[in-house]
Amino acid sequence: MAKRDPISESYFVRWGLIGISLAFLALIIFLPLVIVFSEALRKGLGTYLSALHDSETLAALCLTLTVAAIAVPFNALVGVCAAWSVTKFNFAGKTLLLSLIDLPFSVSPVISGLVYVLLFGAQGWLGPWAKANHLDIIFALPGIVLATTFVTFPFVAREVIPLMQAQGTDEEAAGLSLGASGLYTFWHVTLPNIKWALLYGVLLCNARAMGEFGAVSVVSGHIRGLTNTLPLQVEILYNEYNFAAAFAVATLLASLALVTLILKTILEWRHADQLAASRKQ
Repeated sequence: MAKRDPISESYFVRWGLIGISLAFLALIIFLPLVIVFSEALRKGLGTYLSALHDSETLAALCLTLTVAAIAVPFNALVGVCAAWSVTKFNFAGKTLLLSLIDLPFSVSPVISGLVYVLLFGAQGWLGPWAKANHLDIIFALPGIVLATTFVTFPFVAREVIPLMQAQGTDEEAAGLSLGASGLYTFWHVTLPNIKWALLYGVLLCNARAMGEFGAVSVVSGHIRGLTNTLPLQVEILYNEYNFAAAFAVATLLASLALVTLILKTILEWRHADQLAASRKQ
């Protein structure tokens, strides 16, 4: 019996499936974006700009950018180190390391935030030590950074690992055999080979860091003008029935999502080409 080609379905079946997919995406993704921007501008451009220039909103934006500026580079560095360890070396505990990398995907962000409260809160295991050393962790910037870093950690490592596995170790071995140091080999051989996957992972990590709500909500304390990030600021404004301001702030996150989508598409294309080329070698 001849096998059927999966792309040989009738014209109506193919376009029917495409139409259903596009209608679903329009309903779930495109329509909410339209509503966010339309509600933000409902009372005019002046009200919209006034909401964005509010001191608490600017403080939330500054805190969000600060947290991302700390968490994303750290996760990029540690993610590359973890990917290097997993793909270039054989050691006892490799499976455990891979499981730990994926752990933030399986743990609720709220639970991860609660763990840091139990560790560094006033009644936590390390709370008295932090207080004795005048370290403000929970309800302060360090706690928000810790929670965000935990939630976003897998994104870089999980993008780099498949590419490094596909590339193997031949090029690094050749460089070392020619007298290059390990650091020189990394900068001039490994890093150029993984740059698109690394940028792709950093992009996803940054988008999640700036949009994280659950873990940050637990450790922030919701202190106005101090520990509220943009997602928390949106929640506060909405709960106060200040809908125009809430949607105005939400447009900042929505704009980030749109920019991320465009850059993601470009980097995904380059990453796919690089991964395919590595598998052909």
